[in-house]
Amino acid sequence: MAVVINMPRLSDTMEEGTVAKWLKKVGDKIEEGDILAEIETDKATMEFESFNEGTLLHIGIEEGDGAPVDTLLAIIGDEGEDISGLLNGSAESEATEEAEAPKAEEPTPAATSSEVTEIPEGVEIIKMPRLSDTMEEGTVASWLKKVGDEVEEGDILAEIETDKATMEFESFYNGTLLHIGIQEGESAPVDDVLAVIGPKGTDVEAVLSSGGAPAQSDSSETKTETATEETSSSTEAQAVATNDGKRIFASPLAKKIAADKGIDLSTVSGSGDNGRIVKKDVENYKPSQKSTAPAAASADVSASSAVAATPVNLPVGQESTEEVKNSQMRKTIAKRLSESKFTAPHYYLTIEVDMDNAWASRVQINDLPDIKVSFNDMVVKACAMALKKHPQVNTTWNGDTTKYNHHVNVGVAVAVDDGLVVPVLKFTDQMTLTQIGAAVKDLAGRARVKKLTPAEMDGSTFTVSNLGMFGIVEFTSIINQPNSAILSVGAIVEKPVVRKGEIVVGKTMKVTLACDHRTVDGATGSQFLLTLKAFLENPVTMLA
Repeated sequence: MAVVINMPRLSDTMEEGTVAKWLKKVGDKIEEGDILAEIETDKATMEFESFNEGTLLHIGIEEGDGAPVDTLLAIIGDEGEDISGLLNGSAESEATEEAEAPKAEEPTPAATSSEVTEIPEGVEIIKMPRLSDTMEEGTVASWLKKVGDEVEEGDILAEIETDKATMEFESFYNGTLLHIGIQEGESAPVDDVLAVIGPKGTDVEAVLSSGGAPAQSDSSETKTETATEETSSSTEAQAVATNDGKRIFASPLAKKIAADKGIDLSTVSGSGDNGRIVKKDVENYKPSQKSTAPAAASADVSASSAVAATPVNLPVGQESTEEVKNSQMRKTIAKRLSESKFTAPHYYLTIEVDMDNAWASRVQINDLPDIKVSFNDMVVKACAMALKKHPQVNTTWNGDTTKYNHHVNVGVAVAVDDGLVVPVLKFTDQMTLTQIGAAVKDLAGRARVKKLTPAEMDGSTFTVSNLGMFGIVEFTSIINQPNSAILSVGAIVEKPVVRKGEIVVGKTMKVTLACDHRTVDGATGSQFLLTLKAFLENPVTMLA
Protein backbone atom coordinates (compact mmCIF):
# COMPACT_ATOMS: atom_id res chain seq x y z
CA MET A 1 0.00 0.00 0.00
CA ALA A 2 1.37 3.39 -1.01
CA VAL A 3 2.61 5.75 1.72
CA VAL A 4 2.50 9.53 1.40
CA ILE A 5 5.68 11.28 2.63
CA ASN A 6 5.13 14.93 3.58
CA MET A 7 7.65 17.73 3.96
CA PRO A 8 8.98 17.12 7.50
CA ARG A 9 9.44 19.73 10.22
CA LEU A 10 13.19 19.41 10.79
CA SER A 11 13.52 22.29 13.24
CA ASP A 12 11.26 24.01 15.73
CA THR A 13 11.04 27.18 13.62
CA MET A 14 10.77 25.51 10.23
CA GLU A 15 7.68 26.60 8.31
CA GLU A 16 8.80 25.48 4.87
CA GLY A 17 11.66 23.56 3.31
CA THR A 18 13.52 23.53 0.02
CA VAL A 19 14.62 20.34 -1.70
CA ALA A 20 18.31 20.98 -2.27
CA LYS A 21 18.90 17.63 -3.95
CA TRP A 22 17.10 14.34 -4.61
CA LEU A 23 19.28 11.27 -4.02
CA LYS A 24 16.63 8.93 -5.42
CA LYS A 25 14.56 9.15 -8.60
CA VAL A 26 11.12 7.87 -9.52
CA GLY A 27 11.28 4.10 -10.05
CA ASP A 28 14.17 3.53 -7.63
CA LYS A 29 13.86 0.85 -4.94
CA ILE A 30 13.81 2.38 -1.45
CA GLU A 31 14.94 0.67 1.74
CA GLU A 32 14.23 1.81 5.28
CA GLY A 33 17.12 4.10 6.22
CA ASP A 34 17.95 5.19 2.64
CA ILE A 35 18.58 8.91 2.22
CA LEU A 36 15.82 10.24 -0.03
CA ALA A 37 16.83 13.89 -0.34
CA GLU A 38 18.75 16.79 1.13
CA ILE A 39 16.33 19.36 2.52
CA GLU A 40 17.27 22.95 3.27
CA THR A 41 15.56 24.37 6.36
CA ASP A 42 15.77 27.82 7.94
CA LYS A 43 18.77 26.56 9.92
CA ALA A 44 20.76 24.11 7.81
CA THR A 45 20.70 21.58 4.98
CA MET A 46 19.88 18.15 6.38
CA GLU A 47 19.65 14.61 5.01
CA PHE A 48 16.11 13.20 5.05
CA GLU A 49 15.90 9.44 5.29
CA SER A 50 13.07 7.06 4.45
CA PHE A 51 11.30 5.13 7.18
CA ASN A 52 9.44 3.05 4.60
CA GLU A 53 10.32 0.41 2.00
CA GLY A 54 9.10 0.13 -1.57
CA THR A 55 9.46 1.95 -4.90
CA LEU A 56 9.62 5.73 -5.26
CA LEU A 57 6.42 6.31 -7.26
CA HIS A 58 6.13 10.10 -7.21
CA ILE A 59 8.14 13.22 -6.38
CA GLY A 60 5.96 16.11 -5.28
CA ILE A 61 8.59 18.82 -4.87
CA GLU A 62 11.35 19.16 -7.46
CA GLU A 63 14.95 20.11 -6.74
CA GLY A 64 15.29 23.79 -5.93
CA ASP A 65 11.58 24.19 -5.13
CA GLY A 66 10.30 25.11 -1.68
CA ALA A 67 7.05 24.11 0.02
CA PRO A 68 5.38 24.44 3.46
CA VAL A 69 5.73 21.75 6.12
CA ASP A 70 3.34 18.80 5.53
CA THR A 71 3.14 19.42 1.77
CA LEU A 72 3.28 16.23 -0.34
CA LEU A 73 6.98 15.45 -0.80
CA ALA A 74 6.92 11.94 -2.26
CA ILE A 75 4.94 8.70 -2.48
CA ILE A 76 6.46 5.26 -1.84
CA GLY A 77 4.61 2.05 -2.63
CA ASP A 78 4.61 -1.11 -4.71
CA GLU A 79 5.93 -0.92 -8.25
CA GLY A 80 3.09 -0.20 -10.69
CA GLU A 81 0.65 0.75 -7.91
CA ASP A 82 -2.10 3.22 -8.87
CA ILE A 83 -1.58 6.45 -6.91
CA SER A 84 -3.98 8.67 -8.85
CA GLY A 85 -6.39 8.64 -5.90
CA LEU A 86 -3.69 9.93 -3.57
CA LEU A 87 -2.67 12.67 -6.03
CA ASN A 88 -6.26 13.71 -6.74
CA GLY A 89 -7.08 13.65 -3.05
CA SER A 90 -4.16 15.98 -2.37
CA ALA A 91 -5.25 18.38 -5.10
CA GLU A 92 -8.87 18.35 -3.93
CA SER A 93 -7.75 19.00 -0.36
CA GLU A 94 -5.72 22.03 -1.46
CA ALA A 95 -8.61 23.37 -3.54
CA THR A 96 -11.01 22.96 -0.62
CA GLU A 97 -8.66 24.76 1.73
CA GLU A 98 -8.24 27.64 -0.73
CA ALA A 99 -12.01 27.90 -1.22
CA GLU A 100 -12.69 27.91 2.51
CA ALA A 101 -9.84 30.22 3.47
CA PRO A 102 -11.64 33.52 2.62
CA LYS A 103 -14.62 32.48 4.78
CA ALA A 104 -12.35 31.76 7.71
CA GLU A 105 -10.66 35.13 7.28
CA GLU A 106 -13.82 37.23 7.61
CA PRO A 107 -13.85 38.18 11.29
CA THR A 108 -16.51 40.53 12.55
CA PRO A 109 -15.36 44.01 13.58
CA ALA A 110 -16.07 43.13 17.21
CA ALA A 111 -13.94 40.04 17.04
CA THR A 112 -11.14 41.95 15.39
CA SER A 113 -11.10 44.62 18.03
CA SER A 114 -11.63 42.58 21.17
CA GLU A 115 -10.72 38.88 20.67
CA VAL A 116 -7.56 38.80 18.56
CA THR A 117 -4.39 39.68 20.43
CA GLU A 118 -0.96 39.74 18.83
CA ILE A 119 1.98 38.02 20.50
CA PRO A 120 4.19 40.74 22.03
CA GLU A 121 7.43 41.54 20.25
CA GLY A 122 10.35 39.41 21.42
CA VAL A 123 8.17 36.61 22.76
CA GLU A 124 8.46 33.15 21.19
CA ILE A 125 6.21 30.13 21.77
CA ILE A 126 8.33 26.96 21.52
CA LYS A 127 6.42 23.85 20.52
CA MET A 128 7.25 20.15 20.83
CA PRO A 129 9.47 19.57 17.77
CA ARG A 130 9.22 16.66 15.35
CA LEU A 131 12.72 15.22 15.75
CA SER A 132 12.17 12.23 13.46
CA ASP A 133 9.85 11.45 10.56
CA THR A 134 7.91 8.88 12.60
CA MET A 135 7.71 10.93 15.79
CA GLU A 136 4.11 11.55 16.90
CA GLU A 137 4.81 12.55 20.50
CA GLY A 138 7.79 13.29 22.68
CA THR A 139 8.65 12.93 26.36
CA VAL A 140 10.66 15.56 28.24
CA ALA A 141 13.41 13.47 29.84
CA SER A 142 14.91 16.45 31.68
CA TRP A 143 14.86 20.25 31.69
CA LEU A 144 18.28 21.87 31.70
CA LYS A 145 16.76 25.32 32.26
CA LYS A 146 14.12 26.43 34.76
CA VAL A 147 11.55 29.20 34.67
CA GLY A 148 13.31 32.54 35.20
CA ASP A 149 16.64 31.44 33.70
CA GLU A 150 18.24 33.56 31.01
CA VAL A 151 18.47 31.66 27.71
CA GLU A 152 20.90 32.32 24.88
CA GLU A 153 20.60 31.10 21.31
CA GLY A 154 22.27 27.67 21.18
CA ASP A 155 21.67 26.84 24.86
CA ILE A 156 20.32 23.34 25.48
CA LEU A 157 16.79 23.75 26.88
CA ALA A 158 15.84 20.13 27.46
CA GLU A 159 16.47 16.49 26.61
CA ILE A 160 13.56 15.07 24.63
CA GLU A 161 12.91 11.37 24.27
CA THR A 162 11.53 10.34 20.87
CA ASP A 163 10.65 6.92 19.45
CA LYS A 164 14.27 6.64 18.26
CA ALA A 165 16.53 8.16 20.91
CA THR A 166 16.90 10.85 23.57
CA MET A 167 18.10 14.04 21.93
CA GLU A 168 19.19 17.46 23.16
CA PHE A 169 16.87 20.30 22.10
CA GLU A 170 18.48 23.69 21.80
CA SER A 171 17.02 27.18 21.82
CA PHE A 172 17.02 29.31 18.70
CA TYR A 173 16.13 32.45 20.68
CA ASN A 174 17.47 34.80 23.35
CA GLY A 175 15.45 35.85 26.39
CA THR A 176 14.06 34.58 29.67
CA LEU A 177 12.37 31.18 30.07
CA LEU A 178 8.90 32.39 31.07
CA HIS A 179 6.89 29.18 30.97
CA ILE A 180 7.34 25.41 30.83
CA GLY A 181 4.41 23.68 29.15
CA ILE A 182 5.45 20.04 29.56
CA GLN A 183 7.00 18.89 32.82
CA GLU A 184 9.82 16.33 33.18
CA GLY A 185 8.55 12.83 32.58
CA GLU A 186 5.43 14.02 30.79
CA SER A 187 4.62 13.31 27.14
CA ALA A 188 2.81 15.44 24.59
CA PRO A 189 2.05 15.32 20.85
CA VAL A 190 4.21 17.16 18.34
CA ASP A 191 3.36 20.91 18.21
CA ASP A 192 2.05 21.10 21.78
CA VAL A 193 3.37 24.11 23.70
CA LEU A 194 6.75 23.18 25.17
CA ALA A 195 7.94 26.54 26.51
CA VAL A 196 7.70 30.32 26.16
CA ILE A 197 10.76 32.55 25.89
CA GLY A 198 10.66 36.35 26.02
CA PRO A 199 11.36 39.47 28.07
CA LYS A 200 10.93 39.37 31.83
CA GLY A 201 7.53 40.49 33.09
CA THR A 202 5.63 39.27 30.02
CA ASP A 203 2.03 38.21 30.68
CA VAL A 204 2.35 34.51 29.86
CA GLU A 205 -1.38 33.79 30.06
CA ALA A 206 -2.10 36.46 27.46
CA VAL A 207 0.62 35.07 25.20
CA LEU A 208 -0.73 31.51 25.41
CA SER A 209 -4.31 32.60 24.80
CA SER A 210 -3.26 34.73 21.83
CA GLY A 211 -1.38 31.75 20.41
CA GLY A 212 -4.54 29.67 20.62
CA ALA A 213 -2.92 27.10 22.90
CA PRO A 214 -4.06 26.35 26.43
CA ALA A 215 -1.45 26.33 29.17
CA GLN A 216 -0.74 22.68 29.90
CA SER A 217 1.43 23.38 32.90
CA ASP A 218 1.90 26.92 34.20
CA SER A 219 5.15 28.09 35.71
CA SER A 220 3.04 29.34 38.59
CA GLU A 221 2.15 26.04 40.24
CA THR A 222 -0.54 27.66 42.39
CA LYS A 223 -2.49 28.57 39.22
CA THR A 224 -2.17 25.02 38.00
CA GLU A 225 -3.51 23.83 41.34
CA THR A 226 -6.55 26.08 41.01
CA ALA A 227 -7.26 25.07 37.42
CA THR A 228 -6.91 21.41 38.29
CA GLU A 229 -9.26 21.63 41.26
CA GLU A 230 -11.89 23.62 39.34
CA THR A 231 -12.11 20.96 36.62
CA SER A 232 -11.78 17.91 38.83
CA SER A 233 -14.67 15.67 39.80
CA SER A 234 -16.05 15.44 43.33
CA THR A 235 -14.09 12.22 43.82
CA GLU A 236 -10.86 13.98 42.91
CA ALA A 237 -11.77 16.87 45.18
CA GLN A 238 -12.10 14.48 48.06
CA ALA A 239 -8.69 12.96 47.19
CA VAL A 240 -6.99 16.31 47.87
CA ALA A 241 -8.66 17.06 51.20
CA THR A 242 -7.64 15.94 54.66
CA ASN A 243 -9.98 14.38 57.20
CA ASP A 244 -10.53 17.78 58.80
CA GLY A 245 -11.51 19.37 55.48
CA LYS A 246 -8.31 21.33 54.90
CA ARG A 247 -6.98 21.65 51.37
CA ILE A 248 -3.87 19.70 50.38
CA PHE A 249 -1.42 21.49 48.11
CA ALA A 250 0.25 19.09 45.66
CA SER A 251 1.65 19.41 42.16
CA PRO A 252 -0.30 17.75 39.31
CA LEU A 253 2.54 15.27 38.75
CA ALA A 254 2.58 14.40 42.46
CA LYS A 255 -1.18 13.80 42.36
CA LYS A 256 -0.85 11.57 39.31
CA ILE A 257 1.94 9.47 40.83
CA ALA A 258 0.00 9.20 44.10
CA ALA A 259 -3.12 8.07 42.26
CA ASP A 260 -1.13 5.49 40.29
CA LYS A 261 0.45 4.12 43.48
CA GLY A 262 -2.71 4.32 45.58
CA ILE A 263 -1.13 6.72 48.08
CA ASP A 264 -3.36 8.92 50.27
CA LEU A 265 -1.91 12.43 49.91
CA SER A 266 -3.16 13.36 53.36
CA THR A 267 -0.49 11.05 54.81
CA VAL A 268 2.36 12.60 52.79
CA SER A 269 4.52 15.43 54.12
CA GLY A 270 5.32 18.11 51.54
CA SER A 271 8.79 19.60 51.10
CA GLY A 272 7.80 22.32 48.63
CA ASP A 273 6.83 25.92 49.25
CA ASN A 274 4.26 26.26 52.05
CA GLY A 275 4.33 22.49 52.57
CA ARG A 276 3.35 21.75 49.00
CA ILE A 277 3.68 18.07 48.00
CA VAL A 278 5.95 17.56 44.99
CA LYS A 279 7.07 14.58 42.93
CA LYS A 280 9.98 13.52 45.15
CA ASP A 281 7.76 13.50 48.27
CA VAL A 282 5.47 10.88 46.71
CA GLU A 283 8.33 8.84 45.27
CA ASN A 284 10.13 8.74 48.63
CA TYR A 285 6.95 8.10 50.63
CA LYS A 286 7.02 5.13 53.00
CA PRO A 287 3.75 4.11 54.68
CA SER A 288 3.81 4.13 58.46
CA GLN A 289 3.49 0.76 60.19
CA LYS A 290 -0.05 0.62 61.52
CA SER A 291 -0.83 -1.26 64.67
CA THR A 292 -1.64 -4.87 64.11
CA ALA A 293 -3.24 -5.24 67.53
CA PRO A 294 -6.84 -5.61 66.24
CA ALA A 295 -5.78 -8.30 63.83
CA ALA A 296 -3.82 -10.04 66.56
CA ALA A 297 -6.80 -9.89 68.92
CA SER A 298 -9.06 -11.36 66.26
CA ALA A 299 -6.56 -14.11 65.64
CA ASP A 300 -6.46 -14.89 69.37
CA VAL A 301 -10.25 -15.22 69.53
CA SER A 302 -10.29 -17.54 66.54
CA ALA A 303 -7.47 -19.63 67.99
CA SER A 304 -9.20 -19.99 71.38
CA SER A 305 -12.36 -21.24 69.71
CA ALA A 306 -10.52 -23.93 67.79
CA VAL A 307 -9.87 -27.28 69.47
CA ALA A 308 -6.18 -28.15 69.84
CA ALA A 309 -5.25 -25.34 67.44
CA THR A 310 -1.53 -24.72 67.14
CA PRO A 311 -0.66 -21.01 67.01
CA VAL A 312 1.32 -20.08 63.89
CA ASN A 313 3.34 -16.91 63.58
CA LEU A 314 2.55 -15.65 60.07
CA PRO A 315 4.43 -12.74 58.52
CA VAL A 316 2.63 -9.41 58.49
CA GLY A 317 3.28 -7.31 55.43
CA GLN A 318 1.73 -5.05 52.85
CA GLU A 319 1.25 -6.06 49.24
CA SER A 320 2.21 -3.36 46.80
CA THR A 321 2.59 -2.89 43.07
CA GLU A 322 3.78 -0.08 40.89
CA GLU A 323 3.05 0.77 37.28
CA VAL A 324 5.88 2.59 35.52
CA LYS A 325 5.21 4.45 32.31
CA ASN A 326 6.99 2.84 29.35
CA SER A 327 9.64 4.99 27.72
CA GLN A 328 9.60 5.69 24.00
CA MET A 329 12.65 3.42 23.67
CA ARG A 330 10.88 0.55 25.44
CA LYS A 331 7.79 0.97 23.23
CA THR A 332 9.97 0.91 20.11
CA ILE A 333 11.86 -2.20 21.29
CA ALA A 334 8.54 -3.97 21.93
CA LYS A 335 7.16 -3.00 18.54
CA ARG A 336 10.27 -3.83 16.49
CA LEU A 337 11.06 -7.17 18.17
CA SER A 338 7.43 -8.30 18.04
CA GLU A 339 7.32 -7.52 14.33
CA SER A 340 10.55 -9.46 13.79
CA LYS A 341 9.52 -12.51 15.81
CA PHE A 342 6.09 -12.81 14.22
CA THR A 343 7.06 -12.02 10.59
CA ALA A 344 10.47 -13.70 10.19
CA PRO A 345 10.50 -17.50 10.59
CA HIS A 346 13.37 -17.91 13.07
CA TYR A 347 15.49 -21.01 13.48
CA TYR A 348 18.64 -21.49 15.54
CA LEU A 349 22.04 -23.14 15.02
CA THR A 350 24.54 -23.61 17.86
CA ILE A 351 28.21 -24.51 17.64
CA GLU A 352 30.98 -24.83 20.25
CA VAL A 353 34.30 -23.11 19.58
CA ASP A 354 37.72 -24.04 20.99
CA MET A 355 38.99 -20.71 22.38
CA ASP A 356 42.46 -21.76 23.61
CA ASN A 357 44.29 -20.16 20.68
CA ALA A 358 42.13 -17.06 20.84
CA TRP A 359 42.87 -16.75 24.55
CA ALA A 360 46.63 -16.99 23.98
CA SER A 361 46.52 -14.59 21.01
CA ARG A 362 44.60 -11.98 22.99
CA VAL A 363 47.18 -12.11 25.80
CA GLN A 364 49.98 -11.50 23.27
CA ILE A 365 48.10 -8.66 21.54
CA ASN A 366 47.27 -6.90 24.80
CA ASP A 367 50.92 -7.10 25.89
CA LEU A 368 51.66 -4.56 23.17
CA PRO A 369 51.69 -0.92 24.38
CA ASP A 370 48.44 1.09 24.07
CA ILE A 371 46.50 -1.85 22.62
CA LYS A 372 43.52 -3.54 24.25
CA VAL A 373 41.39 -6.08 22.42
CA SER A 374 38.43 -7.97 23.88
CA PHE A 375 37.06 -11.37 22.90
CA ASN A 376 33.96 -9.58 21.62
CA ASP A 377 36.16 -7.55 19.25
CA MET A 378 37.57 -10.82 17.90
CA VAL A 379 34.05 -12.21 17.41
CA VAL A 380 32.94 -9.06 15.56
CA LYS A 381 35.97 -9.23 13.26
CA ALA A 382 35.42 -12.94 12.60
CA CYS A 383 31.75 -12.33 11.76
CA ALA A 384 32.64 -9.56 9.30
CA MET A 385 35.13 -11.80 7.48
CA ALA A 386 32.73 -14.76 7.47
CA LEU A 387 29.97 -12.56 5.98
CA LYS A 388 32.22 -11.74 3.01
CA LYS A 389 32.59 -15.48 2.36
CA HIS A 390 28.86 -16.17 2.83
CA PRO A 391 26.97 -13.24 1.25
CA GLN A 392 23.62 -15.03 1.58
CA VAL A 393 23.75 -14.30 5.34
CA ASN A 394 24.38 -10.60 4.64
CA THR A 395 20.97 -10.05 3.02
CA THR A 396 17.57 -8.46 3.54
CA TRP A 397 14.19 -9.96 2.65
CA ASN A 398 12.10 -7.55 0.54
CA GLY A 399 9.12 -9.70 -0.38
CA ASP A 400 9.52 -9.99 -4.15
CA THR A 401 13.30 -9.56 -3.97
CA THR A 402 16.24 -10.31 -1.70
CA LYS A 403 18.74 -7.49 -1.26
CA TYR A 404 22.39 -8.58 -1.13
CA ASN A 405 24.50 -6.12 0.83
CA HIS A 406 27.98 -5.89 -0.66
CA HIS A 407 29.13 -3.87 2.36
CA VAL A 408 29.40 -5.30 5.88
CA ASN A 409 28.03 -3.19 8.75
CA VAL A 410 28.00 -5.12 12.03
CA GLY A 411 25.69 -3.88 14.79
CA VAL A 412 26.77 -4.51 18.40
CA ALA A 413 23.96 -4.80 20.96
CA VAL A 414 24.57 -2.58 24.01
CA ALA A 415 22.50 -2.72 27.20
CA VAL A 416 21.38 0.67 28.54
CA ASP A 417 19.14 1.66 31.46
CA ASP A 418 15.98 1.87 29.32
CA GLY A 419 16.60 -1.27 27.27
CA LEU A 420 18.85 -2.00 24.33
CA VAL A 421 20.46 -0.05 21.50
CA VAL A 422 22.51 -1.30 18.56
CA PRO A 423 25.27 1.07 17.42
CA VAL A 424 26.69 0.13 14.03
CA LEU A 425 30.31 -0.34 12.90
CA LYS A 426 30.32 0.77 9.25
CA PHE A 427 32.48 -1.32 6.87
CA THR A 428 33.53 -3.65 9.68
CA ASP A 429 35.37 -6.02 7.34
CA GLN A 430 37.85 -3.25 6.53
CA MET A 431 38.61 -2.49 10.20
CA THR A 432 41.50 -3.92 12.25
CA LEU A 433 40.96 -5.52 15.65
CA THR A 434 42.25 -2.40 17.40
CA GLN A 435 39.97 -0.14 15.33
CA ILE A 436 37.00 -2.35 16.19
CA GLY A 437 37.92 -2.27 19.89
CA ALA A 438 38.24 1.53 19.96
CA ALA A 439 35.02 2.06 18.00
CA VAL A 440 32.96 -0.32 20.16
CA LYS A 441 34.27 1.28 23.35
CA ASP A 442 33.38 4.77 22.09
CA LEU A 443 29.92 3.86 20.77
CA ALA A 444 28.99 1.78 23.82
CA GLY A 445 30.08 4.56 26.18
CA ARG A 446 28.00 7.18 24.38
CA ALA A 447 25.07 4.77 24.11
CA ARG A 448 24.90 4.43 27.89
CA VAL A 449 24.64 8.23 28.33
CA LYS A 450 22.18 8.57 25.41
CA LYS A 451 24.54 10.54 23.20
CA LEU A 452 24.33 8.41 20.04
CA THR A 453 22.95 10.02 16.90
CA PRO A 454 20.26 8.21 14.85
CA ALA A 455 22.78 7.80 12.02
CA GLU A 456 25.08 5.79 14.33
CA MET A 457 22.29 3.29 14.98
CA ASP A 458 21.16 2.82 11.37
CA GLY A 459 22.34 0.64 8.51
CA SER A 460 23.40 -2.64 10.14
CA THR A 461 23.53 -5.76 7.94
CA PHE A 462 24.27 -8.22 10.78
CA THR A 463 24.15 -8.06 14.59
CA VAL A 464 26.20 -9.51 17.45
CA SER A 465 24.74 -9.86 20.97
CA ASN A 466 27.12 -10.93 23.75
CA LEU A 467 25.95 -11.96 27.24
CA GLY A 468 29.08 -13.92 28.04
CA MET A 469 30.31 -11.23 30.44
CA PHE A 470 27.26 -12.02 32.59
CA GLY A 471 28.15 -15.69 32.78
CA ILE A 472 25.45 -16.77 30.31
CA VAL A 473 26.72 -19.90 28.56
CA GLU A 474 24.14 -20.15 25.78
CA PHE A 475 21.09 -18.15 24.63
CA THR A 476 19.10 -17.15 21.56
CA SER A 477 18.30 -13.69 20.22
CA ILE A 478 15.56 -12.13 18.10
CA ILE A 479 16.73 -10.99 14.66
CA ASN A 480 17.32 -7.25 14.38
CA GLN A 481 15.43 -6.57 11.15
CA PRO A 482 16.13 -5.81 8.36
CA ASN A 483 19.08 -8.16 9.07
CA SER A 484 18.76 -11.83 8.14
CA ALA A 485 20.69 -13.15 11.15
CA ILE A 486 22.00 -12.35 14.62
CA LEU A 487 24.78 -14.10 16.57
CA SER A 488 24.37 -14.80 20.30
CA VAL A 489 27.73 -15.14 22.08
CA GLY A 490 28.05 -17.02 25.38
CA ALA A 491 30.72 -17.11 28.06
CA ILE A 492 34.11 -18.80 27.71
CA VAL A 493 34.21 -21.75 30.12
CA GLU A 494 36.86 -24.20 31.20
CA LYS A 495 35.80 -27.82 30.81
CA PRO A 496 37.26 -31.27 30.08
CA VAL A 497 37.87 -31.76 26.36
CA VAL A 498 39.42 -34.59 24.35
CA ARG A 499 42.59 -33.76 22.42
CA LYS A 500 44.64 -36.45 20.69
CA GLY A 501 42.84 -39.14 22.65
CA GLU A 502 43.49 -37.53 26.03
CA ILE A 503 41.18 -35.63 28.37
CA VAL A 504 42.57 -32.18 29.13
CA VAL A 505 41.21 -28.87 30.41
CA GLY A 506 40.20 -26.60 27.55
CA LYS A 507 38.46 -23.26 27.05
CA THR A 508 35.31 -23.34 24.93
CA MET A 509 32.59 -20.90 23.92
CA LYS A 510 29.12 -21.54 22.49
CA VAL A 511 27.65 -19.28 19.82
CA THR A 512 24.11 -19.47 18.44
CA LEU A 513 23.07 -18.10 15.07
CA ALA A 514 19.41 -17.05 14.69
CA CYS A 515 18.48 -17.07 10.98
CA ASP A 516 15.56 -15.81 8.94
CA HIS A 517 14.52 -18.92 6.98
CA ARG A 518 13.21 -16.74 4.14
CA THR A 519 16.76 -15.77 3.18
CA VAL A 520 19.13 -18.17 4.99
CA ASP A 521 18.67 -21.92 4.71
CA GLY A 522 20.03 -24.35 7.29
CA ALA A 523 22.99 -25.45 5.19
CA THR A 524 23.98 -21.82 4.52
CA GLY A 525 23.79 -20.91 8.19
CA SER A 526 25.82 -24.00 9.11
CA GLN A 527 28.57 -23.16 6.62
CA PHE A 528 28.73 -19.62 7.98
CA LEU A 529 29.23 -20.97 11.52
CA LEU A 530 31.97 -23.35 10.39
CA THR A 531 33.83 -20.43 8.78
CA LEU A 532 33.36 -18.32 11.90
CA LYS A 533 34.65 -21.19 14.05
CA ALA A 534 37.75 -21.53 11.85
CA PHE A 535 38.59 -17.83 12.22
CA LEU A 536 38.14 -17.85 16.01
CA GLU A 537 40.11 -21.06 16.54
CA ASN A 538 42.97 -19.71 14.40
CA PRO A 539 43.01 -15.93 15.05
CA VAL A 540 46.15 -15.44 12.98
CA THR A 541 44.02 -16.03 9.87
CA MET A 542 42.12 -12.82 10.66
CA LEU A 543 45.37 -10.87 10.48
CA ALA A 544 46.50 -12.27 7.15
